[in-house]
Amino acid sequence: MASATPTAGTRSAEAPVRSRPRPRRAGSRRRLIGQVSWTAGAWVAALVFFFPVLWMALTAFKQESAAYTTTPHLVFRPTLAQFRAVFDAGIGPYLANSATATVLSTVLVLVLGIPAAYALSIRPVRKTRDVLFFFISTKMLPGVAAIIPVYLAVRDLGALDSVWTLMVLYTAMNLPIAVWMMRSFFLEVPGEVLEAARVDGVTLRQEITRILLPIVAPGIAATALICVIFSWNEFFLALNLTSVRAGTMPIFLVGFMSSEGLYWAKLAAAATLACLPVLLAGWLAQKQLVRGLSMGAVK
Repeated sequence: MASATPTAGTRSAEAPVRSRPRPRRAGSRRRLIGQVSWTAGAWVAALVFFFPVLWMALTAFKQESAAYTTTPHLVFRPTLAQFRAVFDAGIGPYLANSATATVLSTVLVLVLGIPAAYALSIRPVRKTRDVLFFFISTKMLPGVAAIIPVYLAVRDLGALDSVWTLMVLYTAMNLPIAVWMMRSFFLEVPGEVLEAARVDGVTLRQEITRILLPIVAPGIAATALICVIFSWNEFFLALNLTSVRAGTMPIFLVGFMSSEGLYWAKLAAAATLACLPVLLAGWLAQKQLVRGLSMGAVK
């Protein structure tokens, strides 16, 4: 009797043929084109924003005749004469005044702002929102509206033309923004970490210095850099409250605008020197700055 078992050839012939999935080349190509387009667009935007800084630096190495022309000179013989003229004009005291007022006010902002941000985030009390609104409401008044009472108060205290006056005013100017920024960073710290530290018996000072500050260090660095930029570039208060001894870099730059005309090359050289400290600070803190500005962006 013949067996009904199918042979191997019959089994293979009857088995369904499985088609291999084709690679999705079209989708991968579209993603690649999208990534390249976004990257190219980001570079174009960065170059557009950076071009004025680059042109300022190039103008600083030109002669005054080459800088003050209708047709820009892309090919020129570089010179350091404008930088020598800037140093001969006495840029040193202005740099020192700006550095002193900026560094001391930033340190004072951090000293006052960190405890305030801790109290408003980790251990909030009643009326916390009212306190936060009070902080930010101080930025709603235009500086020109407050300059007369500020000038009269500083004059009566005998503190006109003083770097210490600028330091106090810069601290008051930057403290509300610093408190708001650092409070948002403190809120991102997991509560379980603080509870575990309290179970281990840490004190309040140890909780802040050993637990919180290392975690939110990038945010503090970002806050400090923003305070540095605001203080270094402040012009209105320095213009109205200083004259000779406490002039800052923005006041020095205005000195190149005279009745004889505007000295483009010398102004570009002075502006380049004025930008270098802030650029150096941003370059040194760029990793912390990126991490600090992105804290809380991804849960």
